[in-house]
Amino acid sequence: MTQDWAPGIEKWLLFDELEDSYRLEASQGVVPEWIQGSYYLNGPARFQRGELQYRHWLDGDGMVRALHFGRGGVQFISRWVKTRKLLEEEARERAVYRTFGTSFEEDLLRRGVMLEPPVNVSVYTLGTRLLAFAEQSIPFELDPRTLETKGEFDFGGRLNEVSPFAAHAKLDPNSNAMVNFGISFSTTHPQLYVYEFDSSGGLTGRRRFRLEAPHTNHDFAITSRFAVFFLSPLELDFSRFWGEGLSVMEALTWRPEKVSTIFVVPRLNCDVPPFRISRESGHCLHLINAFETGDRLYLDVLEFGNPIYPQYQPVPDFYQSVDAGHPTRYVIDTQKGELLECFQMQYDRSPDFPSVNPSEVGKPYTDFWMLGISHSGRPGRKFFDQLVRGSWEAGDVDDVYQAPKGVYLGGEPVHVPHPAGDSTGAIIIQEFRADTDQVSFLIFDAENVSAGPVARLPLRQKTHPGFHASFQSSH
Repeated sequence: MTQDWAPGIEKWLLFDELEDSYRLEASQGVVPEWIQGSYYLNGPARFQRGELQYRHWLDGDGMVRALHFGRGGVQFISRWVKTRKLLEEEARERAVYRTFGTSFEEDLLRRGVMLEPPVNVSVYTLGTRLLAFAEQSIPFELDPRTLETKGEFDFGGRLNEVSPFAAHAKLDPNSNAMVNFGISFSTTHPQLYVYEFDSSGGLTGRRRFRLEAPHTNHDFAITSRFAVFFLSPLELDFSRFWGEGLSVMEALTWRPEKVSTIFVVPRLNCDVPPFRISRESGHCLHLINAFETGDRLYLDVLEFGNPIYPQYQPVPDFYQSVDAGHPTRYVIDTQKGELLECFQMQYDRSPDFPSVNPSEVGKPYTDFWMLGISHSGRPGRKFFDQLVRGSWEAGDVDDVYQAPKGVYLGGEPVHVPHPAGDSTGAIIIQEFRADTDQVSFLIFDAENVSAGPVARLPLRQKTHPGFHASFQSSH
């Protein structure tokens, strides 16, 4: 019998969330007046349809939450992303479509070839638009204020509903361009697509690169000249997904006998040929950031010995055998296409959901923030209970907030830059207290998270732990 290191966590996962809108009041501290704008968080918020219990964290229908910070206070809003999957399954009162981790008899696919997306992974602004993203499908546009669903966003007809399109788009702070990728899982010729869009959503470029294997890849990084990928030997057999009716999770195969590959491809303004660097077969779900200085490319990732996706099941028994994991920096010579150095931080509490100051994406930087699991390395159910700040200048994590026993943290720890530029920013995350079922949003001083939250905003009802978040300033 394994230890339950996260007692009560099922109460944060096994319920159907409700749409709502109301004003929040701080129960602790004061919300800094300089925080003005909108915080957005996306994540799965329903894990059962009729008699079917979903198995995997990525299966749940997507719900976006917003905190609108203004002079009159903070307004909370939560709304379902009104996808085809959600609307049809609500009408039939049963599960209809196959999900990432759950297949069932006579389940359906979009056009018979791909998942009907629950749109539950991330949410970003592009110009004046708010876009919610899923894995491998085009995003949905939402109203930035009310979160009402406007429909699928196909970038002016340049993409379609089966275009490969990832959930981890990057916003270039130099140009306000959005960069994203997608993988075509051909059984014989898998390919990587890299897209660039201007701030109005116009497609400015699309490039295609051959892949050596059908890598399952969730994230990437950008610099001013490159898009950078850490391709782990976690491969998707689409012939089994199609032919045997398997879920994506069931069709994945971890091949540790193969190497991982750092794949560096040029962006539109760069004529350097793409190149690959082979590494030992580590797994990277999320990258932290990347940047260049001269001919040196710095790539920062969260690296594990084994894949993370198996740790997302079964709901709610997460992270039962999760690896330690470390923030890791690779230094690459872009002229020679060679690895010069690899440095690994000592912090090993299974870190995930890394975040940087959005103005430093693709640029030299020092600090980043992420969540950690204090009981990492011990068998049994676990969940995030640490907020940490890492520093490449210090060479390790040097600032840790440890939540009390029975208190869990969720959602990407989004950095909100101070409008003065040279002043400290803030970090926003979720908190769940198992003893009271209370969910709150916490605000931290970004440069001193170990001091605890400077403000706590409790909700009237529970919300599920989210995945990825963003902040749009109104300054």
